[in-house]
Amino acid sequence: MPGRQCHHCKEWIDEGKAHDCWTTTEEALTEDLSDDLREAWERIRETAAAFGEQRIYASGTAIMFSRDSCYFFVRPRRNDLQICVFLGRAVRAPQVRRVERRSAAKFVHIIHITHRDEVEPPITDWLKEAYDLPDKRAPRQVKQPKRRNPAVKRKRSGGSGR
Repeated sequence: MPGRQCHHCKEWIDEGKAHDCWTTTEEALTEDLSDDLREAWERIRETAAAFGEQRIYASGTAIMFSRDSCYFFVRPRRNDLQICVFLGRAVRAPQVRRVERRSAAKFVHIIHITHRDEVEPPITDWLKEAYDLPDKRAPRQVKQPKRRNPAVKRKRSGGSGR
């Protein structure tokens, strides 16, 4: 049967059949999780949803949690849930596998969760800190022009040489 293999999801697509592997849902991303991972996922989602108004949506291979911009996302994987949390500081802790600078103001913290009991402080505290980050960041201040130091006399060009 003629067709092609999708280079994103590796699924075989019959000729003439519509295919959009980027359109996905939370359910589709979490349907193959083990019981432990499913419970951990539900606890993460409940915890984050309790923070306040936000948008929770599936995108590609991750489930995004967003206010004005994404403050963390979860990648459901076979053996764990990979959580990527955006904070305004680098956190060094046993739960954090890796920290990478993502912008001048944010660091992404990669955390792997394998069980519901791991979804507790300090991880939940970091999620809340990431949610609150836009509220705490000071608005950008306009730089003031540099002023000349009055103690340093300028040499005058030409003239009487006073």
